[in-house]
Amino acid sequence: MLRHYTIKSVALAGMIALGIFAQSKTGHAQTQETLVVAGGCFWCVEADFERVTGVSEVVSGYTGGTTANPTYKEVTGGGTGHYEAVEIRFDPAVVTREKLLDLFLRSVDPTDAGGQFCDRGDSYRTAVFADTPEAERDAERAIAAAGQALGQTIVTPVLPAGTFYPAEDYHQDYYKGDKLVLTRFGPKRQSSAYKAYRNACGRDERVKELWGADAPFAGS
Repeated sequence: MLRHYTIKSVALAGMIALGIFAQSKTGHAQTQETLVVAGGCFWCVEADFERVTGVSEVVSGYTGGTTANPTYKEVTGGGTGHYEAVEIRFDPAVVTREKLLDLFLRSVDPTDAGGQFCDRGDSYRTAVFADTPEAERDAERAIAAAGQALGQTIVTPVLPAGTFYPAEDYHQDYYKGDKLVLTRFGPKRQSSAYKAYRNACGRDERVKELWGADAPFAGS
């Protein structure tokens, strides 16, 4: 009888432990939120925001257009209506949406309506995509504050969130990849190719010129 009672107790304790573990995982999953922004080259925005404490993942992709399952060639070629964008997944208990929006606006040139840095065209424009009225208000407040801080007109729009299409696998984490690729700078590992592109594009130079000490990621 004693042995039977002990086995039942152990089994019950195990079930309780599993229940607590499952609840903790569910609770953690429920704390994750997403923010979708477009800031020119998605490699650069991904590299910037994966450094932020509280951000669990950043996915490069396409959104804002009408073409289903677009390819990189289609988006950059024009006509799809899509932006190069990223989906930032974060824990709001660690970093707030407002903070991420402030960082985003200070990591791009929000006064440029024709693209970003060396990348020109509609797919490289800046935007914030809002999926709720509250998210829209947060974005509008962040844009107003950035305009006041900069003393210039911000042209970054707040747009309704639509379907976010993850980009091709080779675009994900490109900035830290080690695959050998052929570039205009010659054969390079992806991480080196990314750095060469970012420097040549003048992204950090322009952000520093515009935002000065408030530029959070210049040199990523």
